[in-house]
Amino acid sequence: MATYKEIKGVTVQTVDSDPVLNVGTWASGGALNTARGSGGAAGVTTAGMIAGGDNPGGAYLANHEYYNGSAWSEQTDLSTARRYPGGGGTQTASLIMGGAVPPGDTSSNAVEQWNGSSWTEIAEMNQGRRLGRASTSGTTTAMLLFQGSDPGPGGLGINNVELWNGSSWTEVNEMNTLREGSGSNGVSTSAIAAAGLKGDNSGGTAPFNPSNVVESWNGSSWTEVSEVNTSRSYTGGGGTSNTSAVIFGGGQPVPSNGVKTEQWDGSSWTEVNDLAEGVNCLVTGSGSATDALKAGGSTTVAVTTTEEWNFPPTDSAVLVEGSIFLSGGTTLKGFGKAAGIPAATWASGPDITTARSDAGGSGSSSTSAIIFGGNVPPTTANTEQYDGSSWTEKNNLNTARSGACGLGQSASAALYVSGPSAIVEQWDGTNWTEVNDVNTQRGRAGRGGTTASGLIFGGGNGTETETWDGTSWTEVSELNTAGSYVSSFGASSSAIAGNRYQPSTSPAYLQNKVESWDGSAWTEVAEMNTARAEMQGAGATGGQGLIAGGSTNGSTEVANTEAWNGSSWTEVNDLGTGRRNSANTSPGISSIVIGGTGDTNGTEEFQADNALSTVTVS
Repeated sequence: MATYKEIKGVTVQTVDSDPVLNVGTWASGGALNTARGSGGAAGVTTAGMIAGGDNPGGAYLANHEYYNGSAWSEQTDLSTARRYPGGGGTQTASLIMGGAVPPGDTSSNAVEQWNGSSWTEIAEMNQGRRLGRASTSGTTTAMLLFQGSDPGPGGLGINNVELWNGSSWTEVNEMNTLREGSGSNGVSTSAIAAAGLKGDNSGGTAPFNPSNVVESWNGSSWTEVSEVNTSRSYTGGGGTSNTSAVIFGGGQPVPSNGVKTEQWDGSSWTEVNDLAEGVNCLVTGSGSATDALKAGGSTTVAVTTTEEWNFPPTDSAVLVEGSIFLSGGTTLKGFGKAAGIPAATWASGPDITTARSDAGGSGSSSTSAIIFGGNVPPTTANTEQYDGSSWTEKNNLNTARSGACGLGQSASAALYVSGPSAIVEQWDGTNWTEVNDVNTQRGRAGRGGTTASGLIFGGGNGTETETWDGTSWTEVSELNTAGSYVSSFGASSSAIAGNRYQPSTSPAYLQNKVESWDGSAWTEVAEMNTARAEMQGAGATGGQGLIAGGSTNGSTEVANTEAWNGSSWTEVNDLGTGRRNSANTSPGISSIVIGGTGDTNGTEEFQADNALSTVTVS
């Protein structure tokens, strides 16, 4: 038998203490002297400041406080009391910009500069605004101020952007989206604006529209980039550039209060540890993506609480997915989603707009997915996208159909393959385009992989397998057992074909067969605990995945959920509602099931985190 070193190229390390996750956590800090929300902020967790805001009675505040890493102390007040200003800089060199002032919550264009001992009014902005956001790590000689609302109470969302050079304000390229109250960070040449109230919010007469839209500033223009997972408004944010940021809190929607925190790595947002207290209209976050400060905010009232966002010391031993080590010289441990049985339950999500079964789906997680086509009846071309809080209708398929398989592992890139024809359509995040047809027309096939490297198999009571290279389809080795309604997950080089139906042999047509694809051939592996079909699955490879729901007899929906670890199936927590022919998305264990017979417009989410587990050796 091969040793671990022979297989992996390294030995199992012995450690005195377990490594830690290299993730940020929120810790309680000292309480503000004055409860407030909606102020401006600057600095970092060990040297921060806030100024302005409002309190439970709605009073405009001029109060100014310093934070030293443990306690807040009163400093010289602003010259003009205000709420909803922008803020940025350092503790001893900062700007407070705009905001709402009395009478009548008027949008201000006044700017004050702090030099460490006193406030000085400097050149006014070109446009008065409240709920503006700034490049929080900017300086008193280079600051970017963007978005907000103007004029008067409620105001209009604006996309106006101004740049400060130390002596004057200059209007520069506008944002793509009208908004107010986003989370923000960065410097004058590199910044991020995330979420916020989007569009016209005129005097409260138009509906509030919390957004997940994110824009990146490169020093000359704004570009829309990957959306945050949870739509929200009036959030805090921290970061030093458009490639490293964190946002937290915020209404979801107003007046709800949020605890969610998301981190940006320059290409995608990841949900990380929550705030202890859900707040909106919080004092704008300050600091970096690894060193940020949340002070005050509003629940049902303004609060004094402070929370500090920090990472482990740089010399800490860090856990990574797939880690295995001998803890304390006695206990073998591993870290990852596959380290143990996924300890998660299904939770109800929001309904889709168009109820349906037999649809296709694609997604990157339980909070980022897309569903397309399906049977209403009749068949539909409707496409909807999920951002973690709601479904939004997108551009339709060119051809309405059901029974085709949805291939992809992203909400912005998917294929809808075959069905009652050989047609294949590709989704680019905005539109559907017809691409090359499959070689064998089929419906209700199994699938795995992405829009650049995909796999379909079975369907139409067949065994045919085809691979997709981003341009064309190629026939490869066939399944051992034919079938339709093939349960499946995986990639083009590693996939699982689970149970399936063979309608031509009815009534005894349910095949409790599982096959594993290694990139060149199919091999029969361990059967599922509950024989069923009419389901899809979630998983990035054939080594780990999840299959939920289905039918044991072609008419009865079941709620059973089973997890695959590469060699065997384990029953885990059931769906809340039995369903079959649902869309099931995600390349990982974090999954979402959408619609299906049994609950045609409902969704359920399954979220499992990496876990540190003891490895049992037998």
